[in-house]
Amino acid sequence: MSIDYHVAPCHPPLSRELLDLFSQTETATIGHVEHVGFVGDAILPIYPARVAGQALTVAAPGRDGTVIYKAIDLLQPGDIIVISRVDRDDIACVGGGVALAARARGAAGIVIDGPATDLDEIMAVGLPVWCRGRSSRTSNRQIAVGGSINVPVACGAAAVLPGYAVLADPEGVFVADRDRMGALARLAIERQKRSVLLRSHLAEGRSIFDFDREKNT
Repeated sequence: MSIDYHVAPCHPPLSRELLDLFSQTETATIGHVEHVGFVGDAILPIYPARVAGQALTVAAPGRDGTVIYKAIDLLQPGDIIVISRVDRDDIACVGGGVALAARARGAAGIVIDGPATDLDEIMAVGLPVWCRGRSSRTSNRQIAVGGSINVPVACGAAAVLPGYAVLADPEGVFVADRDRMGALARLAIERQKRSVLLRSHLAEGRSIFDFDREKNT
């Protein structure tokens, strides 16, 4: 029986202007003003890192390990692989081999709404990975189930469309369409500048409400 892997076309990479904006933006600052787009669901980095790029989405069912490598073959430099574990099981579809192959193809990172394995190997490879913990139960390229690449997926608590902008840092992962992400990044950068002044104000033992009044006069 032939196994079907649905593969949709890739999207153009993010512009240098957007990437420069995202490099200055913290997900926690966006969290002050936005309520959707946060992957959440205890999806955390294996080690502290921050990356930004466009989403190469994967819907990965069961123990099929082939679909992940098919996605890697489509990677453009700077892509972030966003993997939906559609069965919500404890199968790890990313380990040392996947991390090594993805990094060699220019991936900026991987986000999984499931566990990973070979965490020491992933850290040695140096590819930032966000996941829901670890598992010794893994996918296998000899088990063919199927899957989809570059289709809308649910990753944690967020809907992710192929080509979406992804911003991931030690606090979490945020996704949005490019225009929305650009607008939020500009807003966040201004808020972060204000936050630097606020920290100095608070460090002097002064009231936060005095700061608000001074800024509004």
